Amino acid sequence: MAQNPIQWFPGHMAKTRRMISECLGSVDIILELLDARIPYSSKNPEIEKLTAGKPKLTVLTKSSLADPEVSKRWMEYFDNAVLIDSTDSLGIKALSDAVKATLSDKIERYLSKGMEGRRLKAMIVGIPNVGKSSLINRLSGAKRAKVEDRPGVTVNKQWVTTEIGLDLLDMPGVLWPKFEDERIGQNLAITGAIRDKILDTEQMAMILCQRLMECAPDKFMARYKLTEDETYGLDGYDLFELVARKRGMLMSGGQINSSRCAEMLLDEFRGAVIGRISLETPEDIQNA
Repeated sequence: MAQNPIQWFPGHMAKTRRMISECLGSVDIILELLDARIPYSSKNPEIEKLTAGKPKLTVLTKSSLADPEVSKRWMEYFDNAVLIDSTDSLGIKALSDAVKATLSDKIERYLSKGMEGRRLKAMIVGIPNVGKSSLINRLSGAKRAKVEDRPGVTVNKQWVTTEIGLDLLDMPGVLWPKFEDERIGQNLAITGAIRDKILDTEQMAMILCQRLMECAPDKFMARYKLTEDETYGLDGYDLFELVARKRGMLMSGGQINSSRCAEMLLDEFRGAVIGRISLETPEDIQNA
């Protein structure tokens, strides 16, 4: 199955990199949001360089979509991290506590100078569609940031006041110019960090089928009523075609409706309809 390299770096992302550097002096801490399904792939390698010298907290988002056992292992992998899900407030208190713990020295200095109650400032960074706006709205108690399940919605920085004594500087989602590892680009595409309209979604759905057979075969086969005998030895293309036929997604002449099947597979994975699935584990990264 031939694969084309995946890249997406529109002009506003270069602008965002400049804004991050320019605004660094205005914040106390960096909140780096990663998708809990793909923490390694969703970690922008340029963020480390752009925010060097600032305290940082890793925030694993969309935890209700990820395999909980795998997420536990990712929490152990990162030095200073919290696991959240903005849809049901999971981990919000832990996030507040972790910010205060990370900045405990600075808070003590404020207290010693009689500056009790001084608000802390955090910059939120991450890839597109990682859940920045959802988190901001949860923390602020109001719909301050525009939320849509597609990348590239936020294109300008904005300050937001929250209910936990923290002012947030929301930055637009930013990728990096070139994905050296093909698998990283695929993970970003499958989870929705890259706009579908620039992708070959049928190819992505075929890759997704192959991945699901590798990391969650029981959930994949149960959802689409597949058997071990039917799927044995099949590659992504054949699995994709099998799913389409099982679902009756056929056109005249018996050809599969590949665009419809691709849309269904990607939507059901992204919505955890297939199950709570993580596409990578810490062990995958350590053994690479």
